[in-house]
Amino acid sequence: MHPLRKLRESGNATPAQVSALLAENIVFKSPILVRPIEGREVIAAIFAQSSSTRGSGAYTAEFKLDGRTTFLRWEGTMDGHKIESLEVIVDNEQGLIVERTIALRPYPAVKLFRDAMYASLKDKLPPDVWDYATP
Repeated sequence: MHPLRKLRESGNATPAQVSALLAENIVFKSPILVRPIEGREVIAAIFAQSSSTRGSGAYTAEFKLDGRTTFLRWEGTMDGHKIESLEVIVDNEQGLIVERTIALRPYPAVKLFRDAMYASLKDKLPPDVWDYATP
């Protein structure tokens, strides 16, 4: 079992607990953000908040794609609506996460999740990650 999955399944993980699993130069790619975001501290806050924001659910699949790459599938609810995610996690030689890419569906549930994450993290993340710049 991937350490991030294990931590998330143990309950509401703190940013410090998540941070211990992340490489300093981690990159996170998510459909709720308009660009990838980098850095252990900020991504630890995102991952910890995500665990407490999303509704109930469970991982339904985990596969090692190679020695450093893990695929996870999660199904659950967000405000009572079905939501699911697919993610690919890449670890470095020390077993720390260097990249996490996630896909979420369906859009209405993703929007509920994104709005809740924005409310919790809008002051902790750069404003340009939430929306496209307007001319």
